[in-house]
Amino acid sequence: ILPHRFPFLLVDRILDLNVEKGRVVALKNVTMNEPFFTGHFPSQPIMPGVLIVEAMAQAGGILLKNYFDEGNNLAFFMGINNCKFRKPVIPGDQLIFDVQQISKRFSTYTFQAKATVSGTLVAEAEITVALV
Repeated sequence: ILPHRFPFLLVDRILDLNVEKGRVVALKNVTMNEPFFTGHFPSQPIMPGVLIVEAMAQAGGILLKNYFDEGNNLAFFMGINNCKFRKPVIPGDQLIFDVQQISKRFSTYTFQAKATVSGTLVAEAEITVALV
């Protein structure tokens, strides 16, 4: 569905996909063998926040490609608003992304995205994606 591949494909599984509600729930298993952990940070591995946001955008891209794309378009990340990181994500965590479409203008979509670990909010953002 997405053009991304390892090591940049950051969604492992889709748990729920609901076109009527414009919502996707996806999962990412965070493992110690992720290439970014060797440098972020060697003595205390933490998943970079920018990759958490990218993973939320990829989940939104999966929703777009499945239900709103009528051609061979790519979903391009266009913007981030109101992004907050609440807790660090470490190896062994299972990230759950809940991404809900909140607006559409032409081929540009905005999503409210939340990332949780064991039911605790770790990150949230409004993400804008365009089909190009």
